[in-house]
Amino acid sequence: MAGGGNFINRVMSYVANELIVNGLANNPRFQIFAVRTSKKIEQLSNLAAEKKKAIAEQMKDVSKNFDSFKNQ
Repeated sequence: MAGGGNFINRVMSYVANELIVNGLANNPRFQIFAVRTSKKIEQLSNLAAEKKKAIAEQMKDVSKNFDSFKNQ
C-alpha cells in the first residue's frame, strides 16, 4: 500500500499546482507583477553586460599601459 500513498500525493500535488498556476495566470495583478519583474531583470542584465564590457576595455587599457611602462 506504500505505492498508493505516493500516487495520492502526486495527484494532490498536480491538482494543487493546476489550481495555483491557473489562479495566477488569470490574475491581472500577478500578470502586471510578472511583466514588471521581467522588464526589470532584462534591464539589469543589459546593464551588467554593459558594465562587463566597460571593465574589459579598462583592463585592456591598463594592460597596454603596464606593458609600455615595463618596456621603458
